[in-house]
Amino acid sequence: MRGLHILMCIWLLCAFVPNEVEAHTLKRVDLEKTGRAFWDMRAERKKIAITFDDGPHPVYTNQILDVLKEHQVNASFFVIGSRIHAYPMIAERIVDEGNELGNHTMNHTYFDLLSSKEIKRELKESAAHIASLQPGGPLLFRPPGGRLTMKSFRILSKQGYDVVMWSFTQDPKDWSRPGARKIASRIIDHIQGGDIILLHDGGGNRKQTVEALKQVIPELKKRGYEFVKVSELLHHDKAYMPVQMQ
Repeated sequence: MRGLHILMCIWLLCAFVPNEVEAHTLKRVDLEKTGRAFWDMRAERKKIAITFDDGPHPVYTNQILDVLKEHQVNASFFVIGSRIHAYPMIAERIVDEGNELGNHTMNHTYFDLLSSKEIKRELKESAAHIASLQPGGPLLFRPPGGRLTMKSFRILSKQGYDVVMWSFTQDPKDWSRPGARKIASRIIDHIQGGDIILLHDGGGNRKQTVEALKQVIPELKKRGYEFVKVSELLHHDKAYMPVQMQ
């Protein structure tokens, strides 16, 4: 009986451990070696990318676009597919003014809570909205909450996506509305070449983000920084061979 019990334990481990690994949220050390996930590009000493999540929003995305246009700066917007559906003209304006769209899921859903089929559906539906405005554009994805599992990463990689996170010191938590001055100072005081800055144009009241942006852009321009889109920061015009995750 004891031998049978041991065999049953081994069978259970073999059956369930792989699924647990698949569902485990990956850390930076897991993802960085793949060559398909990015937090910064330190080789770029004076280029930085500013990114916005959770839009488009009927009020704040337009206000942010006004600021970008005034300062002749482009950015990357990680959009939610359902919000493109709700506000197509704003999403169209993002692209028309030289900015780019990245995929932030169809419904701002955390992939570690979904099945493979659900992940693929979230990607496909949002991607269809993006492709209608940005055909042939870069395949960029930012996971809500920065949460990715092995399962979701493999799906993304197979579909050709690059995962775009954000630099460690460049999350001013504007979603918590700490004040425009605090948002701006957090970005300005910690800026480094190659940074990817995380801000939000949707998901709530983003008035402080808009006001902070009016401080951040001219100050960093004065310091010699050039704002580029994420795809430009990552040199999508150059071929690279990503490492396959085992």
